[in-house]
Formats: sequence, structure tokens, C-alpha cells
Amino acid sequence: MLRRKARRAQGDEHGDPLDADQERRVRAVLALAGVPQADLLDGVQQVRLRLLERAASGQEAPRDVSAWAAVVASHLAMDWHRAKRRQERLGERLASMRPPEHASGSGEDSRVLSVAVARGLDELPDAQRQILVLRFYADLPVRGIAEELGIPEGTVKSRLHTAVRALRARLHEDEVV
Repeated sequence: MLRRKARRAQGDEHGDPLDADQERRVRAVLALAGVPQADLLDGVQQVRLRLLERAASGQEAPRDVSAWAAVVASHLAMDWHRAKRRQERLGERLASMRPPEHASGSGEDSRVLSVAVARGLDELPDAQRQILVLRFYADLPVRGIAEELGIPEGTVKSRLHTAVRALRARLHEDEVV
């Protein structure tokens, strides 16, 4: 009995930091928090990763791995909802920022473009997406972005150029523009 409890506190015998019961609990927490079925496995993997990172950094294992994993899962669910809301707001903002010459198009065209741009932004590396948002949505000049991020202006320009080119290619690929 003690061995089973010790093994459960450290995961299963195959080196997985979460045993089957703990994984089911994590899935349940995520599902009850409104995370779609398709994203549940990613959530479980995130919990595993955080547990492994904790061990790798030398921190002791949580006293109750199951409870710890449930708390982490609830935080992941909140992050998922925040990201979803952020994506929706970005789409709305993109739609409202459309130039007047495109205003004669239908509302459906505007939504399609907004969704395509949002998806294209999602596919960009974090550094490029950050530069695009700071430049075009926060309306910061290159110098301001460089100062804000603590990187050279040339790096800002390079990332901006690469990101715009990748986003433009994605929009053409999707036949949106």
C-alpha cells in the first residue's frame, strides 16, 4: 500500500509524472472549465511538462501531485479562455481598422479577412508577432519598439519585414487578398 502511494505521488512506473487517475482528473478539470475536447491532450501535456520542469529545476515534488496538477490545469484553462478572448478582440480590432476603400465590401468579407489575419498572426513566431502588434496596433515607431524590447533597431526592422512578408504570403495563400 505504501509503495502504491509513493508511486502515485511520483507518477507511474514508466517514468510518466502523472498516473492514469491524475491524468483523468486533469482532463476533467480542463473539460469542466470549458476547454474544448480537441485541446484536452495539450492541457494534460502542459501539466506533465510543468511537473517535469519542476523536478529538473531541483524543486521537490508536490506533496499531493493530483491536487497540484488540478490547480495547474485550472490555470491552463483560464489561460486558454484569455487567449480566446484576446483572439476575438484582435479580430474585432482588425475589422474596425479596415481602410475606407474596403468599406464598401460586405461584412462577411471583413470577418473573413479578420479571421485570416488572426490565424496568420498565430502562426508567426512570438518575436515576430510581438513586433507586428507593437508596430501596427500599438502604433509604436521602430525606435520605440527597440527601446521597449531592448533590442537593436535593425533587429526590429528585420523581424518586422519578415513578419509582414510571411503574413502577406499567408493571406495570398488563403486567397483572402
